[in-house]
Amino acid sequence: PGPLRNGREIAFHTGTTENNQTLLRNLIAFYVVTEGIFFYVGFTQILAMGRRGKMTGTSEQFQYILRDESMHVNFGIDVINQIKIENPAVWTDQFQQEIIAMIKEGVQIEYEYAKDTMPRGILGLNADMFDEYLKYIANRRAQQLGLNEIYDNISNPFPWMSEMMDLKKEKNFFETR
Repeated sequence: PGPLRNGREIAFHTGTTENNQTLLRNLIAFYVVTEGIFFYVGFTQILAMGRRGKMTGTSEQFQYILRDESMHVNFGIDVINQIKIENPAVWTDQFQQEIIAMIKEGVQIEYEYAKDTMPRGILGLNADMFDEYLKYIANRRAQQLGLNEIYDNISNPFPWMSEMMDLKKEKNFFETR
């Protein structure tokens, strides 16, 4: 028997275009949407406070989390792109449109979170800024997958976030307070 879940054999296998697309879709949902788009509103909110000298300990911990999330995203996108190379039949125009729709839905869900957590704005941040930021991130994720940018005329309203993602790698959690 193959791998078991709750005492039952898992029947999923790759090897067909349809099953390979199912695997790829799930990897993209996890690595690109969940790890690569979700959480960025919360990261930015906390890190913005840290930049103002507020919640500095929490902000520093979020920097470590963001660094790890960035590594997860890059690893996942490498896996996704390798699967595409080894199985070019999966990357059809129709499948690409499905992936774009999934990314757009992820952006909308995270934007709703921004509106819920900042109904009137806070510390110079507001939900509209996050609408643009999330679209900027989505464009970057799309490009990493080999797709065209999804949104036109988008720039990064938080360029300082790029610096946060490049937290010095030699800095160690256990060496700070």
